[in-house]
Amino acid sequence: MSLSDSEWKIAVFLWNNGSMTITELTKALGPITGWSKNTIITLLKRMIDKEAVAFIQEDKAKRFYMLIDRTSAVIDETIAFIDKVYNGDVKRLMKNLFSLKDFSFKEYKTYFSVSFKYDRKSHLDETT
Repeated sequence: MSLSDSEWKIAVFLWNNGSMTITELTKALGPITGWSKNTIITLLKRMIDKEAVAFIQEDKAKRFYMLIDRTSAVIDETIAFIDKVYNGDVKRLMKNLFSLKDFSFKEYKTYFSVSFKYDRKSHLDETT
């Protein structure tokens, strides 16, 4: 499932707070984004249609909460980014990341250790 940048902002607040009403989301996001209550309602409707968000009807307000796990959403977004920008080539992504700043020997060692474990696991999965 793919969330737009705007939907992602709402998702972060819902993940961090467990659940929120439209009023609470408007108070939290309005000053940061300039969004009105109507904009947030529109985005929540889209997220409900995607089955990313649901709500519980309280006395006078709906309390919205995320249906999708944050870790799963992060992984999906990461994979989509790597596919879109790097045509699925993780090594090109890592090369670009390493070129952005000076990494210590320990950081390189950690990356290659994780990379080796990932490659080995992938290989094992293919042969079983």
